[in-house]
Amino acid sequence: MSGKGLGPQPPGGPSKRTAASGSRGGKSTAKPPRSKVIPDVVANRMARRIAVASGVPSLLGMGVFVVSYLLVSRQVLDIPPGVTLLASGGLFLLGVLGLSYGVLSASWETEPGTLLGTEQIGLNIGRLRQSVRAMRSGGPQG
Repeated sequence: MSGKGLGPQPPGGPSKRTAASGSRGGKSTAKPPRSKVIPDVVANRMARRIAVASGVPSLLGMGVFVVSYLLVSRQVLDIPPGVTLLASGGLFLLGVLGLSYGVLSASWETEPGTLLGTEQIGLNIGRLRQSVRAMRSGGPQG
């Protein structure tokens, strides 16, 4: 995952293919370097937020099955299967929403934001809308 911000970077940087390194027909297959890349600090911040905001509800969703099974099999409670399904499904849905929250609540600047990042959500949604508009009009993303 070189260049994605989720691990140590190799000392020489990402490798580039050139015409001499096995490209077809003598043409270079190397892509020009991207001008806008997510900085490692921001990508790691997003990954941490996604892991918490998505991972915790997903683990709880799996835990609902285990707890429900234990309560029913030991005849502590008679839980209808539909209740177990709705509870776990709701938690899994919350985990999916946590993916978006993790990305949108992270500060996209190199300086970290607040713990919950609620002040960043509106700002980042505005940036996404601006980027989509720029892509649709064919203009630069900025």
